[in-house]
Amino acid sequence: MTLLTLASTSATRQAILRNAGVAFEAVSPGVDETAAKAGLLAEGASPREVADALAELKAFKVSTKRPGLVVGSDQTLELDGVLFDKVDTAEEARERLIQLRGKVHKLHSAVVVARDGQPIWRVVETATLSVRNFSDAWLDGYIARNSPDILWSVGCYMIEGEGVQLFDRVDGDYFGILGLPVTRLFDFLRLHGVLAT
Repeated sequence: MTLLTLASTSATRQAILRNAGVAFEAVSPGVDETAAKAGLLAEGASPREVADALAELKAFKVSTKRPGLVVGSDQTLELDGVLFDKVDTAEEARERLIQLRGKVHKLHSAVVVARDGQPIWRVVETATLSVRNFSDAWLDGYIARNSPDILWSVGCYMIEGEGVQLFDRVDGDYFGILGLPVTRLFDFLRLHGVLAT
């Protein structure tokens, strides 16, 4: 079997692969995402392009040091054409969710596979999420019950848990929303001997 490395320390991404029975090693990509993102935005990159470029950067960096296939992934949230970053506190999470309330936003989830410092496969899945017009009281309870875990999500929601109640419509790949769109990735990995056919 071909060695597979996940260039991520994300517990969610690791759990997706582990739960699917995929053998892999996870390593930190060692990428300064803030600086890379700032540079990309300064060059006029769209939120979708930022997700793709960061996924490639992570896969590239790790694949120059490790054999086999390396999976890099990134996710960006876009509201009205603007890219939103993760928040750091429960108070900021409340502000973020108020910004999203009653609106439709996009979540771009990119995956790039690299080998020997060269990207050899990529996909970007875009989900469209419609946030319901929830009450302030519900929001406060949601944050109290789910913080600090929701801070790992750029949208401050965990759709695999109570966060699913934030939405009145979700169009897109479930695993992409979690941060690693694996359906098409698994097809690629089967072609390259990482997964059984």
